Amino acid sequence: MSGMIGYYILIGAIALVSWLVSNQLKKKFAKYSKIQLRNGLSGREIAEKMLADNGITDVEVISTPGQLTDHYNPKNKTVNLSESVYNQRNAASAAVAAHECGHAVQHAQAYSALGMRSALVPIVSVTSGMSQWLVIGGLILGAAAGVGLGYWVAVAGLVFMGFATLFSFITLPVEYDASNRALAWLKNKNMLTPDEYKGSEDALKWAARTYLVAAIGALASLLYWALQVFGGRD
Repeated sequence: MSGMIGYYILIGAIALVSWLVSNQLKKKFAKYSKIQLRNGLSGREIAEKMLADNGITDVEVISTPGQLTDHYNPKNKTVNLSESVYNQRNAASAAVAAHECGHAVQHAQAYSALGMRSALVPIVSVTSGMSQWLVIGGLILGAAAGVGLGYWVAVAGLVFMGFATLFSFITLPVEYDASNRALAWLKNKNMLTPDEYKGSEDALKWAARTYLVAAIGALASLLYWALQVFGGRD
């Protein structure tokens, strides 16, 4: 099936770019983890200060196991910082802690893109795992039995894939906005020296690029399979 070979080449190229970006991100975090903060504040203390400065009193800052596992949970209103970010006092931990608090501020201010993203989470968690199999299964069924049921199975798979792609693209403004809020707060409150700030800004830029690559990959995959499904209908 020549379509599959083309797909594997596409996925391979996206995976390579994704690996290069995440590798660069890890290098940047390792580099900026060595820049110790002059103010001596840990990631937890930075997070608590940013929440307080934004008048947020109902969000808890907690430690979570693993590396780069930092996230904000809107369900139980917790800023979850990985152990190193939670405890360490450097430019990388300051950047991550403030970024996750940026999501808490978005939630408190009912930022629309975050609301849309949260609404898509249950749909995507159910549909994303089966979308590709529906498309491939539909194409095989269509090839065996002619246009009909197979075509509609493949189209259903494309719709599911579309939800995942939409989710990836809505994630972009949510992540970029959280970083902008974090950097604005770090700058306005003079939390960091110019060198520390530069490190934090660069670390967040590379973190955002991982989401950009994921979104482009999702779109490329969707367009590829749409071409396979609709292109074969001449």
